[in-house]
Amino acid sequence: MGKGGSLSDGVIKKILLSYTYVAIWIFLSFTVIVYNKYILDKKMYNWPFPISLTMIHMSFCATLAFLLIKVFKVVEPVSMSRELYLSSVVPIGALYSLSLWLSNSAYIYLSVSFIQMLKALMPVAVYSIGVLFKKEGFKTDTMANMLSISLGVAIAAYGEAKFDTWGVMLQLGAVAFEATRLVMIQILLTSKGITLNPITSLYYVAPCCFVFLLVPWIFVELPVLKETSSFHFDFVIFGTNSLCAFALNLAVFLLVGKTSALTMNVAGVVKDWLLIAFSWSVIKDTVTPINLFGYGLAFLGVAYYNHSKLQALKAKEAQKKAAQADEEGGRLLEERESEGTDKKSESQN
Repeated sequence: MGKGGSLSDGVIKKILLSYTYVAIWIFLSFTVIVYNKYILDKKMYNWPFPISLTMIHMSFCATLAFLLIKVFKVVEPVSMSRELYLSSVVPIGALYSLSLWLSNSAYIYLSVSFIQMLKALMPVAVYSIGVLFKKEGFKTDTMANMLSISLGVAIAAYGEAKFDTWGVMLQLGAVAFEATRLVMIQILLTSKGITLNPITSLYYVAPCCFVFLLVPWIFVELPVLKETSSFHFDFVIFGTNSLCAFALNLAVFLLVGKTSALTMNVAGVVKDWLLIAFSWSVIKDTVTPINLFGYGLAFLGVAYYNHSKLQALKAKEAQKKAAQADEEGGRLLEERESEGTDKKSESQN
């Protein structure tokens, strides 16, 4: 009874920890999105400089990652040559900087709720780019599901009360660059046996992003910032905002490491619905019935996609276990045959 009880307690503890990691990730992801909107929106904090904000995040994250790896040695650095860094990390850093720049820019023009609806296109972009780079096989049923997600997002866009073409283009560009980055990670790093957790990833990628963003910042935002002489850098606002962004990366590491990537996808859906509710009830963004119907259709498509991926992973795992069992069975059979041969030769002698 004691043994059974302790096992039950262990299972309960594991479930509670999983829900805690999910709650922390949802809270931090929620906070970063709303905080960025607050800073960039002209009706709120009114600091519409997305490149500058992204550069602040990158410099802060790079510094903390350096301290954790080199000074406090909390995380082991990944061995990486200069050639590998230039050929693999730099392209990923370029894509990441573009993704962050465009996604932060979209907050100036679009509501939080509508941005979350547009982000539902991420599986469509990842799958399409994966097929293009031959990392995913083309399947008619999967493509049909991608079209249903796209249709849902199109309906949501049609029902958007404050539709802004430029804002939509920025967010779609951010989705395209982020999807390309995810596929490139598979091609340039994972295929070479290199895995980066969020800390080592920031250590290598964040400085690269900062350098890439420096070029457009000099031409696009620096001249405007020079004219706004009334602005004073608020260390509390930008410091806490950057800290939340860094903490979110740690939460991703915890969530995926202690649960699974699929759990993160499911948690992401919950977060999106919470953000839509928050955007409507607190920020007072307009959410129309057509918005909700379109996003609901896209949500069903994304849920089916996640379910299909889970089933494929289960089938792959079962196939792997079956192959291991066959290999073990074959080895045992060979040993028995060998023993039988030995005994037969001994009896003949």
